[in-house]
Amino acid sequence: MRDDLGADVPLASPATRVVSLVPSLTEALAATAPQVLVGATDWCTHPADLSVDRVRGTKNPDLAAIRALAPDLVVANQEENRELDVRRLRDAGVAVWVTRIETVAESLTSMSRLLSTALGLPDPAWLVAARSLWAAPAPPRLTVAVPIWRDPWMVVGRPTYTDDLLRSAGLLNVLADSADGRYPSVDLASIDRAGADVVLLPDEPYVFTADDGPEAFATPTRLVSGRLLTWYGPAMVEAHALLTTLQP
Repeated sequence: MRDDLGADVPLASPATRVVSLVPSLTEALAATAPQVLVGATDWCTHPADLSVDRVRGTKNPDLAAIRALAPDLVVANQEENRELDVRRLRDAGVAVWVTRIETVAESLTSMSRLLSTALGLPDPAWLVAARSLWAAPAPPRLTVAVPIWRDPWMVVGRPTYTDDLLRSAGLLNVLADSADGRYPSVDLASIDRAGADVVLLPDEPYVFTADDGPEAFATPTRLVSGRLLTWYGPAMVEAHALLTTLQP
């Protein structure tokens, strides 16, 4: 079998011991087959009662701790995790499945294929619901800008899962093509000048709060869950309810 990047994944049978290095995939697996999860990163915060061994972060996983868990499979993501860590795990004989997700459609296909091919599982109810909810893009109704960091200011660009999610919900990202890169650095004034109806301020990776972020803008702002903007998996069902009804 092959992962999203076309790399061989040497599994002779469905995996029964999985370490996840991606918070959104951890939530997806925990909601689908919690018994297979034996390890996850410190950033895997959903579900709140997840009780598995922790293997440090997405960018600095404890490779020795992962190997000690004797997983059948480690799941990773091209954007979230370092190619170096994936290569070192594979060199140590650990099977790794890397996902590549930049659009809503890719997220649905990728997760379905991971669950069916690597774990031998049918599509769970949350994935069926997400596929139905996001089957067709909503008509454009609002323009938005989405900072993800300050000092320096960085925003969501294209191609990214978040940009496609917003577009599918009828929210057009006015800064998608403003600069090179998926998450370009911009000057603060340019965010206001872009003329968005609302600036969305997520709580990850930078933790924008009522006291840290809104004061910087003349444009109306809205604090939102970063999980709903960036996590594919069960969060996609919640994200549809929020984003398709969002008001400035």
